[in-house]
Amino acid sequence: MASHSRHTLHHLRTAVNRQPDRFVTNVYTRMFAIDPDLRDLFGVSMAAQQIAFHRVIDHVLEAIPAESGHADLVEFLAQLGRDHRKFGVEPEHYHVMYTALMGEFASLMEGYWDEEAQQTVSQAMMLVTGVMRGAAETATHPARWTAEVVEKYRISRDLAVVRLIAHAPLTFNVGQYLEVHIPQWPKQWRNFSPSIPPNPAGELEFHVRAIQGGTVSSAIVSETSVGDVWTLSQSHGTLHVDRDRPVLMVAGGTGLAPLRALLIEMSKRADSPPTHIFYGMRYPGELYDLSVLRRIAATNPWLQVTAVSEEERDPWWITAVATPAELGIDHEIGTLADVVVGAGNWEDHQVLIAGSAQMIEATRRKLIIAGVRASRIQHDPVY
Repeated sequence: MASHSRHTLHHLRTAVNRQPDRFVTNVYTRMFAIDPDLRDLFGVSMAAQQIAFHRVIDHVLEAIPAESGHADLVEFLAQLGRDHRKFGVEPEHYHVMYTALMGEFASLMEGYWDEEAQQTVSQAMMLVTGVMRGAAETATHPARWTAEVVEKYRISRDLAVVRLIAHAPLTFNVGQYLEVHIPQWPKQWRNFSPSIPPNPAGELEFHVRAIQGGTVSSAIVSETSVGDVWTLSQSHGTLHVDRDRPVLMVAGGTGLAPLRALLIEMSKRADSPPTHIFYGMRYPGELYDLSVLRRIAATNPWLQVTAVSEEERDPWWITAVATPAELGIDHEIGTLADVVVGAGNWEDHQVLIAGSAQMIEATRRKLIIAGVRASRIQHDPVY
């Protein structure tokens, strides 16, 4: 790419990031003015969608002028195109997006928007919309699946387990997460990790904690009932276990789900590597799945389980089914990051971390400081 073209895209990125909320709002306003029916594809609240849209445009304007990484950008855009099928986006809608973007870019760069700038930005946006459209049109798997809730039970006041049966075979790998929306909040998509491996029966299990201010998670815990039909879309994530190196797993709360699924899958193999999982919560009574981990460890000598809690005792409102001591599981007090780093040398291990963004960042940082290579640490995207 010529230096002038790079300069144009850098300048445009700066202009976009000067007032990102206004930029995104204006683009969507232009899109809905061109095709008012597009508004029906999105939920009542578009806050999360607008944040994601800005991230994509910012990434594109950074990646296209870069010297390398173009293959990764194309794959990113292709996945984005496949993902957008779940909203009901059709091929003709990409021209609407292109037109709205070009109109807003011209407005942002008033005074700098000459023929050469217009051509540079046009080529960049044609790349974006073209790759997305092409990937969507050539995708071989369905845009959506449905699954029916067959069992739901609450473990505590803010935690529930939901089991479903899919109406058609699902396509995902063990350890991945799925995009989900529920009938109580249609068009509001959230990511949840199945806690069991994919199977021919289409059985799914999700562990969901109601987070403060979380409309979807709160509705699942309090309102989901047997017979509800959930809609599921694309699978994402690359958590996996290589068999040539010992494994360290760190699970915080419902972040246990994808690691639990991996452990169940590993228990079916004869060549699973030595694995140590640290499973933590604030209170010991919140470690709701310790008994399952104990059962897996009882028949798989390669697995070692350590329970971690920040507090030594439960408050009055938590009643534990069984304490770590009663289950014969080692119990350490402290944060997951501190306990894991203090428990040994993990330099030769592959590391999988799942849980809250704060826990993932803290644990990853301390492990790297302790000598673990960043390239050996896996976790899902942190937002």
